[in-house]
Amino acid sequence: MGGAGEQRITVALAGNPNVGKSTLFNVLTGLRQHTGNWPGKTVGIASGTRRQGEVQYCFVDLPGTYSLEGKTEDEQIAAEYLESGRADRTVVVCDGSCLERNLILALQILQRTERVILCVNLMDECEARGITVDGEALSKALGVPVVFTSAGKKQGIDDLLMILAEEYPGKERSIYPDPVAAAEHIAAKCVGSRGQEENWRRLLDRLLVSRRHGIPILFLLLLGIVWLTVWGANLPSAALEALFDRLYGLLSAAFSSAPRWLRGMVVDGMYTTCARVIAVMLPPMAIFFPLFTLLEDVGYLPRMAFLLDHGMARCGGCGKQALTLCMGLGCNAVGVTGCRIIDSPRERLAAILTNAMVPCNGRFPTLLLLGSLFFSGASGALVVAACVALGAAGALAVSGVLTKTVLRSEESTFVMELPPLRRPRLGQILVRSLLDRTLFVAGRALSVAAPAGILLWWLGESSALSWLSRMLDPVGQIMGMNGIILLAFILSLPANELLIPVILMALTGDALQNAAISGSELLLGSLWNVKTALCTMVFTLFHWPCSTTLLTVYKETRSIRKTAAAALLPTAVGALLCVMLNLVLTDLCR
Repeated sequence: MGGAGEQRITVALAGNPNVGKSTLFNVLTGLRQHTGNWPGKTVGIASGTRRQGEVQYCFVDLPGTYSLEGKTEDEQIAAEYLESGRADRTVVVCDGSCLERNLILALQILQRTERVILCVNLMDECEARGITVDGEALSKALGVPVVFTSAGKKQGIDDLLMILAEEYPGKERSIYPDPVAAAEHIAAKCVGSRGQEENWRRLLDRLLVSRRHGIPILFLLLLGIVWLTVWGANLPSAALEALFDRLYGLLSAAFSSAPRWLRGMVVDGMYTTCARVIAVMLPPMAIFFPLFTLLEDVGYLPRMAFLLDHGMARCGGCGKQALTLCMGLGCNAVGVTGCRIIDSPRERLAAILTNAMVPCNGRFPTLLLLGSLFFSGASGALVVAACVALGAAGALAVSGVLTKTVLRSEESTFVMELPPLRRPRLGQILVRSLLDRTLFVAGRALSVAAPAGILLWWLGESSALSWLSRMLDPVGQIMGMNGIILLAFILSLPANELLIPVILMALTGDALQNAAISGSELLLGSLWNVKTALCTMVFTLFHWPCSTTLLTVYKETRSIRKTAAAALLPTAVGALLCVMLNLVLTDLCR
């Protein structure tokens, strides 16, 4: 409840994808909502508050959309909220560098609601590119207040808050029979240019999205990122293992007089598992995520989606699924939620069922570690890059089969904007990649690793771990692995990050008591070879999603049967590929 005399104003933020709307929302509310230079990031409604004097603002971040007249879920959410009258003000956020296209949505909003404010954002980029916008002429043409902002640099925020605090009756809802022709006319009067965009930017953009050069560039970028990650993670991983070995000795001495069960749970169970999670996962993530975030920040990910769109169309899938696959590279649960942008319910279901086939944050450490241990130099990076490509190809192939058989339906339309290539913001990249991704994923893994370590120690003490692994060993051998690896996949259902630590904990009971044996030495032991590593990497790509993703699938589909299909479908593909790979490699080794 607000205090006496306090005014509460609800403000809806609307706009096209990739106009900086979520960045503006974060600046206004102080909430750390993830933003990125590619469309389709926001598919739900986020809200946050800000107190300014005697006024408390409630900002509502609507899904980014190109139109209010479409049938996708994000378009329906935005349209229904604006027409409900729950917002006291509506701020239409536009990209000043492509104002004409943004004005189409603004004119549609003016036909549906009153008290509209036009926020022309990204003015710092407009200035760098020689683009000018006449605010007075724009305000007169639309009949609404206009404010200029650069949300990323927190410029113009005070001006926007001043306008929001003003009492004004608003304007009557306008009627625009052809918003496209009205938008074109207004932009012609209000937008100018002091010069043409740099030729190098246009040339680079054409190069990145061309079918002839774009795919090789995409593969080389992916290969370069993986190689840098594999090459750079070896030294810090070894240093962390040495540090944790010393701490293991100190901790063991501290618990020397404690009961055996307490020492086992805390030192050999919880500490050993958590230490190996950090030593194995942290270095590759600290290298990979900043590099991947760099591609996102400069605007390369929508170009990646554009290149994948052609393959999606040939497979009979939906082009928008390319965007959800890119989201899945960060987190499959986010990718599943992002499938709301797909028009057709059946194509949306196909995208949901196959999103877990692209490796998420939790599976990349496994791929990177095995690639660096069992393959030397550039070959390790090549194998990991091939795994990522295999995951994307598997998602494309299975989606094609589903949409042409059990999920056959009419094709949906695909509209995607390619934002301008931008200079990387190194400070934001480091903060977002190291804090929002690396430490977040590591923290989530540790929160599960600690109790899992205690459980594994208890299973080892009771001989249940070895019994279960022996029971699974025949199936594991058929798939080119072993019972310990299959058991580790099962026990890592809460979080994919746990796979390697669980394997390390379950390899041998004697090894667990010997802190001098590093995780690398355990994995390079007699139970592992190149064939085992390759089959494990393939099954890492294709197996049931983590529990968080499965819960998200259920929330999106409200169906236990479809959630089970999301778990069984990639698992069936992975089991089949592993069996085939095992047979081929066994014949080659004879």
